[in-house]
Amino acid sequence: MDQETVIQKTAEMVREKLLGEGSGHDWYHIERVTTTAKKLAHQENANLFVVSLVALLHDLADDKVVDSEEEGLRAIQEWLGQSGVEKHDMDHILSIIKNMSFKGGNGKQLDTIEGQVVQDADRLDAIGAVGIARCFVYAGKKGQPIYDPELEVREQMTKDEYRKGQSSAIHHFYEKLLKLKDLMNTKAGYQLAQERHQFMEQFLDTFYMEVGEDITPK
Repeated sequence: MDQETVIQKTAEMVREKLLGEGSGHDWYHIERVTTTAKKLAHQENANLFVVSLVALLHDLADDKVVDSEEEGLRAIQEWLGQSGVEKHDMDHILSIIKNMSFKGGNGKQLDTIEGQVVQDADRLDAIGAVGIARCFVYAGKKGQPIYDPELEVREQMTKDEYRKGQSSAIHHFYEKLLKLKDLMNTKAGYQLAQERHQFMEQFLDTFYMEVGEDITPK
């Protein structure tokens, strides 16, 4: 298959798998990330084929969505092999997918522009108005409260603590979302992140006013 056909078939496969996903990692998240990643790829002269496939496939090996990251990576590798993706591109795609997640701040630094572009696009979808909406959907999916003032913000976490520890939607802003602006890899990604970051800060100010608090979580 030519590259455009591979991208199209991959999009169709991912859409079928994630259309009804209920944690904020659904097809529409993938679609937004892919659109943003392509724009950043053009600005950064990144390999558009690799960027498109990483953006489309990245959540199929994320333990927020699948039971096993290892099985997810194997399934992605099989799909890419069946699609005729060359080995050097396949290895690159799999390496990015394996290492791009935040993982409680324990993720690795990505060393290719393709990885950096998709990571920025994924993180941009985690902040701003869309990011706020996704944060509360994910907290609800995990059975976490909107806000618990008795909880402390977790500054340092293992990946397991980040995934399974006690938290709330509001605490997640301090544990991840408000950190993402300064973790952007590209200048274009950082510029887009600034406005979304500011919107989250305004949201939090209004939230505390409405619940009768004038301080952030301890």
